[in-house]
Amino acid sequence: MTEDGEENPLHRSREAPEKGDSLVNDSRPLKPSLVDAKACKEENNDVLKLTAAAKNKQGEVSPYQPRPPLLPRHSKTSKSVSAEGAKRKTWRLRKNSQDSLSDPAGIGSSTDSLKEERTPATPDGLVLEGSATVRSDSKVTKPLHIGLESGGTPGLETSGRHRSPALRARGRSLSDNESSRPSSQQSDPTDRRVKSAKVRLAPVQATGPLPPLDKSLGSTSLEANRINRDCLDYGVLARGKSTDSRLHRNLSDSRLLDNIGSDSASVNSMRSTCSVLSPIRPQDVRNRSFLEGSVLGSGALLGAEELDRYFPERKLGVYVATWNMQGEKGLPGNLDDLLLPTDSEFAQDFYIIGVQEGCPDRREWETRLQETLGPYYVMLYAASHGVLYLTVFVRRDLIWFCSEVEHATVTTRIISQIKTKGAVGIAFTFFGTSFLFITSHFTSGDAKVYERILDYNKIVEALALPKGLPDTNPYRSTSSDVTTRFDQVFWFGDFNFRLSKPRVFVESILKRTVGGEMGPLLEHDQLSKEIKDGSIFKGFQEAPIHFFPTYKFNSGSDTYDTTSKQRTPSYTDRILFRNRQTDDIKVLKYTSCSGIKTSDHRPVIGVFQVKLRPGRDNIPLGAGQFDRGLYLEGIRRRITRELKRREAMKNNSSSTICTIS
Repeated sequence: MTEDGEENPLHRSREAPEKGDSLVNDSRPLKPSLVDAKACKEENNDVLKLTAAAKNKQGEVSPYQPRPPLLPRHSKTSKSVSAEGAKRKTWRLRKNSQDSLSDPAGIGSSTDSLKEERTPATPDGLVLEGSATVRSDSKVTKPLHIGLESGGTPGLETSGRHRSPALRARGRSLSDNESSRPSSQQSDPTDRRVKSAKVRLAPVQATGPLPPLDKSLGSTSLEANRINRDCLDYGVLARGKSTDSRLHRNLSDSRLLDNIGSDSASVNSMRSTCSVLSPIRPQDVRNRSFLEGSVLGSGALLGAEELDRYFPERKLGVYVATWNMQGEKGLPGNLDDLLLPTDSEFAQDFYIIGVQEGCPDRREWETRLQETLGPYYVMLYAASHGVLYLTVFVRRDLIWFCSEVEHATVTTRIISQIKTKGAVGIAFTFFGTSFLFITSHFTSGDAKVYERILDYNKIVEALALPKGLPDTNPYRSTSSDVTTRFDQVFWFGDFNFRLSKPRVFVESILKRTVGGEMGPLLEHDQLSKEIKDGSIFKGFQEAPIHFFPTYKFNSGSDTYDTTSKQRTPSYTDRILFRNRQTDDIKVLKYTSCSGIKTSDHRPVIGVFQVKLRPGRDNIPLGAGQFDRGLYLEGIRRRITRELKRREAMKNNSSSTICTIS
């Protein structure tokens, strides 16, 4: 260092390292020279002059007086980098890097020297900033910190007290540059805030008002959480609805979802799942039911909570159809009138179809049923006894709550190989309610009432059900009557009971019948009389009949038998029901299907509302099994039929007649 403060060029290649630092860039040993000794002597003289000046002014050495750094002492051990210094330097680099990354504003320095704080002033007019000091009455000089941003050695921090000659010259040049700037751009001398070494960008301001948010919640991200139009039995749909809509919600179709965009359950379910199901909290999963088979268990699949979710009114819709097909090979072109009548507002949950003298191809019959009911329903089970067919379809959302399905058959013929007369039964449990469906074909003949009673007694005694299913109320069951072992029993078929009057008398009453009042005609019904006497169908009920006799017609017409036998019109096709608890079954419809005329019998349909009860954990579930092959074949036919219909409409619309006027 010269007298006028100029930098000694010999010192530019050597800067004083801090304690614990090592010379990484130059590992060659430092050799003492005469030039270094001379420079060191000049530096010491500068220190003595500054110290003397400070003593003359204050009478003592100020602790804040800047001092030039002393030259490093040459050591023979400087050939290798010390392990301790390397560790400290590595730790400092890591710490500085973490500080820089953790700076929330993104402007932090690796040495934390760029924090903007107003520095306090000392009594002698000095302003403190870290370890550097400048006088407030002089030109403002920014303290210089060497870090990663300034291009110096990483982790090396230099202040005014320990600055090398090269850095002092650099600091003076920065100060001169500040003074050479125009007055409009010079910093205010009264401003004591330190400017950051990094360039700060001004925050981005909006050039205009932000667009309003769309009020619709049905965004693209929520499309996956919309309730499927096939799945209507969710408890969230019952909230906020009227009593009438809740009454028929479980019998509803997709029209209920026209006014629904998205629900809160779908939005909340995005937190944990991608389905429409309500999210499950971990504490709910931890809860366990220690009461095996108890209704009180909150986690029971067939328990009260699950039942109330799908059936808030605890009522199930059951559709029953019975039809004697007369063994015809040709099936009706459309079965919509049989299963989906136009006067019904809603479809039902269960579809039970019993057939007597069925068509030879049973699989074709079941496929036609699946095609008619469409993708909303699956065939839960099917059983047969000769030409007796019994098929059970349920809504595909409900198959998880059905137990294992069992079936049994009974023949009423003397020769068991002839399976034209008898019965087939299907039994299963839905939630906690057990069901038994029986379709049968009794002995025919106007005067064979006693034989038909024998057929009934044989069936109730020989039908071996249930097999593995638990009895839901064993205290009210008897071993001699299968119908007492189930909660809800539906028995339907061709019972062959006739009207005990000549045909002329019956036809005269039918001509006088007005408004469907069949009371005068039913007074002569053999089945009604035997039920009243208690000789058959003990405990069963039948809805009032307001339709014409279903037997016997000429095939393809509405005219009763005109053959030589001139059979008397009769109510041979019937649907009866029995329940353990009073009023568990409510009749919604009981009528005949006059639109299907391929047989000498008219189909009879009944729609019922059945009360459900929660189940127990000891019920063996069916695991959602159904006939998938039949389902796919039915849907394929349905699509093919729709494509043919559209093609026919397209051809009709494209054909035009040109006229010349």
